[in-house]
Amino acid sequence: METLPRETVVDVLEKRLREEILTGRYPTGGYLPTERRLAERYGVNRTTLKHAYGRLLQAGLLETRHGVGTRVRDFLRLGGADLLPMLVRHSSDWIGEIFEVRCGVGALIAGRAAARSQAAQHAELRELLAAVRTADSGDAVQLADIEVHRALARATGNRVYVLLTNTLFQAYLPVRSALVRPFTDPDAAHARLAPLVEAVTAGDAGAARAAAESYLKATERIMLEELA
Repeated sequence: METLPRETVVDVLEKRLREEILTGRYPTGGYLPTERRLAERYGVNRTTLKHAYGRLLQAGLLETRHGVGTRVRDFLRLGGADLLPMLVRHSSDWIGEIFEVRCGVGALIAGRAAARSQAAQHAELRELLAAVRTADSGDAVQLADIEVHRALARATGNRVYVLLTNTLFQAYLPVRSALVRPFTDPDAAHARLAPLVEAVTAGDAGAARAAAESYLKATERIMLEELA
């Protein structure tokens, strides 16, 4: 039997505060009510509130000034991409913007990989591509597909591209199960991805960029249709 995680009071309070911050009940730049008032409002003790605060501070939604109070951080100006998974959980509207960046970055990575990759990386890409076709479920195909894109990023020789690729995958992790439709047919998923791998291993940067754009736009269309 699989043991499902159970929400704690801190989990529930963190979600409640997060939603109220992101929906504007507590506006950007404004200070939250005192801990005593908030604890009374939500029916929790101050220790529980501090634990929830700690998570939101770590996420970048809040900042604390000693002796002054805790206020809502201007995350759009000061935050980083690590906020994206949380923002996607709050609103699926972020997915379209993530996909726009995914397409631009993916095409750039493909071109760089074609220009810079070596024989060993070509062999790895072909092996990972073959794993897409032999995967035995939509979830497994999706994960195999992701590994191809991680390998493409590594093939650029630029570690920042690797981190950007990881960030984009993490961004839509909260809704990944709803984006599985392009991967339910292993043969079709393999056929969509193969031209990209072939262009990269052939060293044709222009064809690789075009193949990446074609692949990313096709899968984006299918995934957005599923979400709709």
